[in-house]
Formats: sequence, C-alpha cells, structure tokens
Amino acid sequence: MNENLILKTLRVRPFLFLVLSEFFSQFAMNLLNFALLIVVFSISKSNTAVAGVVMAFTIPNILFGIFAGVMVDRWNKKTVLLMTNILRALFVLPLVFFHNSLILIYLFTFLVSIVTQFFIPAETPIIPLLVKKKLLLSANALFGMGIYASIFLAYALSGPFIYLFGKSNIFLVLFIIFLIAGFFTLLIKANKSKIEPRIKHDEILNYKQEAKMVLKLISKTRNLYHALFSLTLAQIIILVFAAIGPGYAEQILKIKIESFPILFVTPAIIGVVLGAMIIGSFLHKVSKSKLTKFGLFLMGISILLLPYGSKVESRAIVQLLNWYLPHILTINIIHIMVFLAFVLGFSISFVFIPANTILQEEASDESRGKIYGFLNTFIGIMSIIPVVLVGGLADLFGVKIIVTGIGIIVLLIALVRTIIRQ
Repeated sequence: MNENLILKTLRVRPFLFLVLSEFFSQFAMNLLNFALLIVVFSISKSNTAVAGVVMAFTIPNILFGIFAGVMVDRWNKKTVLLMTNILRALFVLPLVFFHNSLILIYLFTFLVSIVTQFFIPAETPIIPLLVKKKLLLSANALFGMGIYASIFLAYALSGPFIYLFGKSNIFLVLFIIFLIAGFFTLLIKANKSKIEPRIKHDEILNYKQEAKMVLKLISKTRNLYHALFSLTLAQIIILVFAAIGPGYAEQILKIKIESFPILFVTPAIIGVVLGAMIIGSFLHKVSKSKLTKFGLFLMGISILLLPYGSKVESRAIVQLLNWYLPHILTINIIHIMVFLAFVLGFSISFVFIPANTILQEEASDESRGKIYGFLNTFIGIMSIIPVVLVGGLADLFGVKIIVTGIGIIVLLIALVRTIIRQ
C-alpha cells in the first residue's frame, strides 16, 4: 500500500499544481541567483562585486524573515504565493534594460529578496492545508524532490541559458518563468475555509508580541526545536560547502574548479531524490525523529570521509579491484568523492523531509508561517559567521582539516541528540 502513496499524493490536484508552481518558482529564483553571479562578475571582474549580490539576497532574510512570517499567517497563503511570483517577475523585468548597472542590479536583487521573504512562509506551510495528514510525509518528499531538482537544473542551465539568450534576454526568460509559476498557483483549488487565515483582519497586529509567542512555542515544544535546529544545520552545511567547494576541488581532488559543481552537485541531487522517494514510499511508520537523527549521522560520516578519498583509493582491497576492473572502471578519488556526495545528498533528504513534516504537524495553521519566517531569519543569522570564517580557516589550516572538523561536529551533534532524546 505504501508504495502507492507518492502517486496517491500526486493525484491531489491542488497539491500537484502547488508542486508545479514551486518547481518553476524555485527554478526561476535559483537561475536568477546563478545568472546574477555570472553577469556581475562578467561586467566587474570583481569578487567583491559578486559578494554584493550575495549580500543583497541575504540581508532581507535577517531584516524581514520573522516579520514576513507574522504577516503571512494573517493572509490567504494562495494569494501570497500568487502575488510574490508576480512581484518577482515585475522586479526582474527592469534588468532586461539595466543589466550593466551594478547599483540597479543590487537594488532589484534586494527587492526580489524582500518579496521572497513573504513567499517562504507561505510555500511549505500551505502543504498541510492541501493534503491529508497521512499523505504529509509523501507530500514533503515530493516537495523536496522538486526543490532540489530545480536547483540542479538552474545550476546546469544558467551558463547555457545566458549563452543562448544573452545577458539581457535571460531576465526576460526569468520574467516569463515567474509568471508561469504564478499561473500554476492560480490553478490551486482548495476549500476556502482551509486556506483562509483564522486570524481576523480587524485584530490589532502586535508584531513583537506574536514574535515572542513563536519563540516561546519553539522553546517549549521539543519536537519543533529539534526540527528547526536540524533544518538550520543542514542549510548551513550546504552554504559552507558552497564556500569551500573550490578549495576542496583544487587542493584535495586536484581537478579544475569548473568541474567540481557537476561532479559534486549532480550525485548529491540524485541522492536527495532517491532518499525522498524511499521516505515518501516506505518509511511512513518510522519515527520522524529517528529518520532525522539517521540523516545527521549519515551526513557526519560522509563529510568526515570526503577529505580521505586518496587513502581509500590506496587500500589493498581497492587496488585489488582495480587490478581486475577494466581501465574505464578503475576506482579513483573522484569516484569515491562522487559516491560520498551521493550519500551526503541522501542524508540531507533524511533531515529535510521528516523535519519539515514535524514542523507542519506540530505548528497550528495560525503559527506555521511565523515559524518558517523565524527559520528563514535564523538560518540567515547563523550562517553568516560560519560562511565568512570557513574560507579564512581553510586558507590557514587547509581544506582537509576544516572538512574533517565539520564532519566531527555533525557526528557529535547527532550523538548528543540521540542521547538527550532517549
């Protein structure tokens, strides 16, 4: 019976349209991110200028994340998804004409990011309003597959799209994709009583009071706290690896930096998709907390082994296998890294999917948006120091030591969580 839960979930038409809308929306956002990095570097030849784009995307997370969550809980989430896609389309359109101006690129990037702060607390919290509780894990699995597939496609197609359409028309393409995402949002049909907020519009909005209530709820609800912590940790790990990826490619793998994303990101995405399919189809009866802890352990182990592929390659058993294998199948450090990247992606799905499901089950309809807004802000704040420090530490101590340290920290966190929650 469980094998059919994925297909059963996809038959829920409002959810199917949500997944399609999410895919195009995430594809557009990630394609915009990659395109802006390429465009800004091509016109400035400056890493500092590129960092400006990253900051324009990141600062709104910190400034508006919680506020957006408070507001979205008072609005119809379908309307929020529709309007944010339309607004992002409109803010991208001027870059068709002003893509050579760094100041205007920063301005419209900042505006797109502000609008996205309202999109985030609406996208995942609307899932429990569209599917039954027994399908929630499968729904999150499908949602996760859509998100990571869109990231992969956006990364893979960013270069070819810019080459094909040019630095101006790429933003016109993004305008159209955001509108397509809005169109699928418009098709979502659901019981109005479910998607309409229960908070009355004539109630006085006390932002500070509502923010304090969310913090109190998180601190007193152990499952919520651990789910938020796990999602934050996973996101920080992804950002940290984005920062030290080039150094890992150059210092440890001895390959061209340009080759690293396709060799690392592709198997990681495949791992995420496979993990999502397994969780969504077969693991509904397993404790979500256990799934998350398993994901953290597997994440720590895969990260810990990443710098030591050469040692595995030199082992007698690997050398023996290579002796009998055809030359094209010879196991080397690249193959080992690809396998570990796959395992890392697999582990991320075991954190992302059950942790999101816990958040949706534990939070009420009135607080779910605020919790995701808090998560967005918390990730923004907590990721700044690690991402900034990791580059300098890698230069000082070497990428190998830093990656090893990250693996040990994740394993210790998984171990402590297991002991505390027994």
